Amino acid sequence: MNEINTGDLFRTFNLNRESVDAETRTVDLAFSSEEPVERWFGNEILDHNPNAIRLGRLNGGGAVLVDHDPSDHVGVVESVSVDGDRVGRATVRFGNSARATEIFNDVMDGIRKHVSVGYRIHRMVMEEEKEGAESYRALDWEPYEVSIVSIPADASVGVGRSANSNHKTLVEIKEIKEPIMESPAAVIETPTVDVRAEVEAARRSEVDRIQNIEAAGNLHNQPEMARTFINDGKSVDAFRAQLLDTIGTAQPVIKKDNDIGLSAKEVRSFSFMKAIHALANPSDRRAQEDAAFEFEASRAAADQMGRTAQGLFVPSEVLKRDLNVGTATAGGNTVATNLLASSFIDSLENAMVVASMGATMLRDLNGNVAIPRQTSGATAYWVAESAAVTESQAAFDQVSMTPKTVGAFSDISRKLLLQSSIDIEGFVRNDLAMRLAMAIDLSAIAGTGSSNQPTGILATTGIGAKTFAAAGNPTFGEMVDVESQVSIDNALFGSLGYVSTAAMAGAMKQKAKDSGSGQFVMANGQVNGYNMAVTNQMTANTVVFGNFADLIIGMWGGLDINVDTSTGSASGTVRVVCMQDVDIAVRHAQSFAKGSGGS
Repeated sequence: MNEINTGDLFRTFNLNRESVDAETRTVDLAFSSEEPVERWFGNEILDHNPNAIRLGRLNGGGAVLVDHDPSDHVGVVESVSVDGDRVGRATVRFGNSARATEIFNDVMDGIRKHVSVGYRIHRMVMEEEKEGAESYRALDWEPYEVSIVSIPADASVGVGRSANSNHKTLVEIKEIKEPIMESPAAVIETPTVDVRAEVEAARRSEVDRIQNIEAAGNLHNQPEMARTFINDGKSVDAFRAQLLDTIGTAQPVIKKDNDIGLSAKEVRSFSFMKAIHALANPSDRRAQEDAAFEFEASRAAADQMGRTAQGLFVPSEVLKRDLNVGTATAGGNTVATNLLASSFIDSLENAMVVASMGATMLRDLNGNVAIPRQTSGATAYWVAESAAVTESQAAFDQVSMTPKTVGAFSDISRKLLLQSSIDIEGFVRNDLAMRLAMAIDLSAIAGTGSSNQPTGILATTGIGAKTFAAAGNPTFGEMVDVESQVSIDNALFGSLGYVSTAAMAGAMKQKAKDSGSGQFVMANGQVNGYNMAVTNQMTANTVVFGNFADLIIGMWGGLDINVDTSTGSASGTVRVVCMQDVDIAVRHAQSFAKGSGGS
């Protein structure tokens, strides 16, 4: 495939004054069609097959701007559809600010008559070349904002030719064996590639690119640089290279790791079961000898962290190990059956709902951590000729994280402790990880910030809030209103999604979006195009929406394991208690909103 630097593109339509609803402050408008438009690279046709259009950004509360200016935000996109006539249509709602009211009044009075959509083409196919003119069909394109404009854009020029818009579009050259126009069917011939698979692969790749750039930008306090690289379509590698030049020799948030220098063989030989058995039987000389290496590693980890274990520290490199029987030296020599035993850290994160939603994990922390956060930007002023510009500066504060100890336990029978099977080793490790994950997950969502708990999302001051009419059974419009709380604060980007309870998810799966479409509020694990994670650790009748990359979970040091042999002594059960120093912070409260309440 080739590439064309298409950049950001616009298409302009006329506003129909009869579609304006003064009471609800909404306007129904058309923003796209399959009408060919002459561009600098040839004739452009936007394919309106549902698989060709990425409507997520508009459906997710897309911005309504004035003249494509991101700082002139006057409304929100409430719904988007592509009808049978292959025209894209949207309903937009204007805000109540003075600026939004001014623009809405101009629309009602017929002063502003044009609407323009900003979009990007990710992939297109050249399907015709006739008399030196090339025609391209966009098979993967994405509208991202709607603007009320005073002067329609020149389609033959387009913003994409400006120096600061470097988005490149993949172009497939279709083999043409005879003149296309002699066979009308050939003009809309389906490409030989699997369009759905290509679109999905491109979508996944783009999501990964955005998340990786955002994570690196947030970690090193360069969110604005990250947004610039994301908008310009630049690669993760290019961003990392620029990041290194920018931060120079600045100290990263993670000052050092807590590895104690174990070799790969030593990491593989560390046994949770031997350590637990020795802790449970302090007078058993054989058990103490068998766990001599585990105790030695624990002492080294304690020295590294400057702390004393209540039981036994599991070094950080052991927590990150990966046993795989596909490779003899990585576990294959110890078991004959197929066993994939992931690291303790992987098992921990896989069991956490917030981790699966994209929460930022900071591991191996030392001491208290302060993460810089920009609270406001510099201000622009209009000045008279020869007058001085008023000085202004961006303001910053810090998100502080201090270690708080979370503990979880699992009961294990004495007979199970005597087993040496690698399957049992993996079972015990994963069970402990799951118990700890549930405790961290609960605090990340609903931690109160008191009684030694971290402050979770729901207790964070400043998050958006929407009150539902019916408790635990929101309408589609109410769910969109929850999203809009984030969009209004210009925070609708990143690892966006919902988290709610099983009961609420079940209600939304049965709640119709409207009276005629036959669609439901929640379908295929999504609400309005965003994934919905379900956990019964969420507060009842509550849903949270937001950018989970702004939820930061910090973990200090290794895992502290202790045993309690008295609680279950009558049944011969050993209680294994695992403790981990953790803290949780929301970097930007505006990145989250909750929906709850109702009668």
